[in-house]
Amino acid sequence: MATEATTTRSAAPLLGGVVIIAGTIIGAGMFSLPVVMSGAWFFWSLAALVFTWFCMLHSGMMILEANLNYRPGASFDTMTRDLLGNGWNLINGASIAFVLYILTYAYISASGSILSHTFAEMSLPVAPRVAGGAFALLVAFIVWLSTRAVSRMTAIVLGAKVITFFLTFGSLLGHVKPATLLNSAEINPSYAPYLLMTLPFCLASFGYHGNVPSLVKFYGKDPRTIVRCLVLGTLIALGLYIIWLLGTMGNIPRHDFVDIADKGGNIDVLVQALSGVLNSKGLELLLVIFSNFAVASSFLGVTLGLFDYLADLFKFDDAPLGRFKTALITFLPPVIGAMLWPDGFLYAIGYAGLAATIWAAIVPALLARASRKRFGSPMFRVWGGNGMIILVLIFGVGNALVHILSSFNLLPIYR
Repeated sequence: MATEATTTRSAAPLLGGVVIIAGTIIGAGMFSLPVVMSGAWFFWSLAALVFTWFCMLHSGMMILEANLNYRPGASFDTMTRDLLGNGWNLINGASIAFVLYILTYAYISASGSILSHTFAEMSLPVAPRVAGGAFALLVAFIVWLSTRAVSRMTAIVLGAKVITFFLTFGSLLGHVKPATLLNSAEINPSYAPYLLMTLPFCLASFGYHGNVPSLVKFYGKDPRTIVRCLVLGTLIALGLYIIWLLGTMGNIPRHDFVDIADKGGNIDVLVQALSGVLNSKGLELLLVIFSNFAVASSFLGVTLGLFDYLADLFKFDDAPLGRFKTALITFLPPVIGAMLWPDGFLYAIGYAGLAATIWAAIVPALLARASRKRFGSPMFRVWGGNGMIILVLIFGVGNALVHILSSFNLLPIYR
């Protein structure tokens, strides 16, 4: 009996960390994937997802390697300033703030869109701005309470999301047409030229790195448990992304994604396209419910990472007043942005991918290298030596170049 009780106690904290990572990753960003990957289509997109997962998992573990040399609660500001100097700290801080703020804005935009669509199905007209703002206030309250509150709420939301996911995509996969998935209707289609365009969106869709310091704060210096959280959380995300691509690309013909992208690529547009193809009210309802849970889980995870980063940056304490100050500067700017520009979801995800290359790939590699020189990494070291550091650096720099080239229309776009 004692052994069983011990196992239960050790499993519960692991589950909390796994759902924070998986819940942060699997969210509204996944709805951009089939739209931006329609040019490369299924098999090339699958290769891009697996490669991105591998690099982003190891860059997260590099953050952990450096973070374990500091007190629990220390975040990027403390680590980067100490290991890389003020210059890199300024660049990294700007990129973290930009990514987390723009993702928070993207999720407010997405939540407003899908909640407005949900209420419209119940004949209740609610403007997207109002729905998104109200939802942001609810998330702000949960994040203000504690990391444990976020973990518990994310576990509930993720559990509901997994249930609706399998109900939805069990039905979607049952309707998959091999001819649609293999794009048999097109003669001599071209896929490879559109592969590079997908990489920044893949990177943004595996963003959880702001939560690594939160896990160290949550678990203490327990690298074995935290690594398991990272591996299991990211693998869950990868598996669900693959099923999502199968369900969407196996039901919506490739050329139909052009019209979806032209309409802004927001969640409600994709849901309407799937519902139109399958002509099923029950499936549309499941898609709408799943979309709400998807937005909620990633919203909670991303804002928790931003909250802990800002608390470390401004040295706000963990008392209710200190947490209120942190919550205010976490949520107020993106809420204002979402009120002014409510339809920027797809653009926001893309730009998040550009800035995330700095703090989710380039800086983690540099932190691991500096940490090994300074401390010797006594508690944990990412496998692969300098070769893994170089791979993650190349991955980050390559993603940044792709986004810059794309911004100047120097890469082919599927139209």
